[in-house]
Amino acid sequence: MVSSRLLFFLSAIFLLTAPAVAQTPDFLYHDCLNDKGNYTANSTYERNLNHLLSSLSSNTEIDHGFYNSSYGQNSDQVFAIELCRGDVDPDVCRGCLNISTSLLKQHCPIQKEAIGWFDYCMLRYSNRSIFGVVETLPGFRMWSPYNVSANYLNQFNDDLRTLLESLRSEAVAGGPLRKFAARNATAPNFQTLYALVQCTADLSEQDCNNCLVGAIQDIPQCCGGKQGGRVIGPSCNIRFETYEFYNSTAASSPPSSPGEPPESPSPPLTNTNTTKGSESNTSRTIIIIIVSIAAFVVLVISFCVYFRVKRRPRREKLETAEDDEIRSVESLQFDFSTIRVATDNFSEANKLGQGGFGDVYKGRLSDGQVIAIKRLSKNSGQGDLEFKNEVLLVAKLQHRNLVRLLGFCLERDERLLIYEFMPNTSLDHFLFDPIKRAHLDWQRRYKIIGGIARGILYLHEDSRLRIIHRDLKASNILLDAEMNSKISDFGMARLFLLDQTQGNTSRIVGTYGYMAPEYAMHGQFSVKSDVFSFGVLVLEIVSGQKNNCFRNGENVEDLLSYAWKNWREGTASNIVDPTIMLGATTEIMRCIHIGLLCVQENVADRPTMASVILMLNSYSITLQVPSQPAFFMHSNIDLETTSRWMQSTWVTKSDERSKGNSVEASRNEASITELYPR
Repeated sequence: MVSSRLLFFLSAIFLLTAPAVAQTPDFLYHDCLNDKGNYTANSTYERNLNHLLSSLSSNTEIDHGFYNSSYGQNSDQVFAIELCRGDVDPDVCRGCLNISTSLLKQHCPIQKEAIGWFDYCMLRYSNRSIFGVVETLPGFRMWSPYNVSANYLNQFNDDLRTLLESLRSEAVAGGPLRKFAARNATAPNFQTLYALVQCTADLSEQDCNNCLVGAIQDIPQCCGGKQGGRVIGPSCNIRFETYEFYNSTAASSPPSSPGEPPESPSPPLTNTNTTKGSESNTSRTIIIIIVSIAAFVVLVISFCVYFRVKRRPRREKLETAEDDEIRSVESLQFDFSTIRVATDNFSEANKLGQGGFGDVYKGRLSDGQVIAIKRLSKNSGQGDLEFKNEVLLVAKLQHRNLVRLLGFCLERDERLLIYEFMPNTSLDHFLFDPIKRAHLDWQRRYKIIGGIARGILYLHEDSRLRIIHRDLKASNILLDAEMNSKISDFGMARLFLLDQTQGNTSRIVGTYGYMAPEYAMHGQFSVKSDVFSFGVLVLEIVSGQKNNCFRNGENVEDLLSYAWKNWREGTASNIVDPTIMLGATTEIMRCIHIGLLCVQENVADRPTMASVILMLNSYSITLQVPSQPAFFMHSNIDLETTSRWMQSTWVTKSDERSKGNSVEASRNEASITELYPR
């Protein structure tokens, strides 16, 4: 049986190898409707539009997910409609609309009418009344790149049609606050089909019904035979997938009018044939009994075979394995004289740096290979044999985001480790240098964050050993010629004997500022200690400043405190390095969010590295709201203030839109978009 950990790892690998998503803070689709007319700068219409857009985020009616309003008179009157997806909570809705108001004006600076869609919300304004009017244009379509198996296509289409028709009836009867419905149903080939439909709440029941009927009829033309698809218009939209893309709890709890109890959610479609269910249960019971008996017989036979196996072949196998280990150790061992020549007798000119475990030198072997040599300090409590064994284990830990250990050298009290050479030195040399920092645009920084996360996950979950690094910091993240990040010193905790028992140590190894509180104060370490250090690294990479001296104008304060304060006050952009402010804003905010989740004071609240990788690579995962970080210095913040809209997961489009009417847009997997002709 495949373990749950293996299944989780495979899912993480799938997400990591999925096609890259265009990470720009932009709409799924927008249209400026140029044929509807333009306004002039500083005109009455522009002032009315700005006033209306600025007031939209402060209204309370948007709590129901829909709001329409107008401002001005006669030809300068502006009409606007806001619509959020029915399963989105009010804070996420407001955050989505706040970004929409500024972004739509940027895209359509002089147009009187415009519309833009994010995954979670739609914003539309016009110089004509658009309330209660059914409109299908402009619009767009999206579909999954994956096809339904031909063997199940007819049944899949029937199940989809039944589900959408049921949801259409439910949404039409939704009332004046929200016309929305979402539910799942059983699909062929052991799949579950998820779908939602929605109209703007200002439509009459008949208009909503007509709009949804037209959208459903468009599915065969855009999304026939696909595992997922969307038909999006100004007045209504539909979507279906074979994965759960909406919040099922929120979707089943429609808003109620004042004084009325909430309606009970509609039950999912189920099989009501109880006779068939009973027969199925009986068959399942028989199968379980037969399998159990067969497993018992196999177990008994296995024990008999085991005790009859002769011990001599087993001893021979062990001896062969020991010989292989000895040969492996010998192949990794370098002569001290070779290393001394390679480093010009450890000259200062070849010295690359100095760390807690010793000095690092650059060397060149006789064959021209450039290497890095760590000359360990002389406080390792191990004998030669133990040291060789540990080096052998560490050398077998090979991953593209770990610095490769090439070998070692032993001579008297000298202990040397030979690594592959990293031409771009360490991350701190770029990140904290005001000039070199310009080489790290957001794309490179995001790539570095992902590489560090994958390397830590390998050490924690997928390597031969479970390695807890305990000294993750910017100077231990090395960069190769392509600026790929590689973790160094990941075996130091094993190469140096520490007084430790069951995850506790009386000797703290690490760097203050990166160390988790339970480790720094009590010597308790776990994989979550490394997660804390990773969170600090993420915040440093985003801000471009050291964790213990974040500069805020004339003031210098702790990075975690400053990040937490701005997050709670909704000013997280203050944390971001000004040199990357033109980067992918949504992605940067998500990384700040993940960093704060990792540095939470409560160990149990911090995510695992596997979860971190999924959060970094899948925007369909909603992030939890972080709690106060450890070592937080400023506790006088209004803890009720929140910026939960930043945890929203928005789908972004490709910059290829300008090249034609077919573009690529994506979530955690690619999909294809088609624009309605106008």
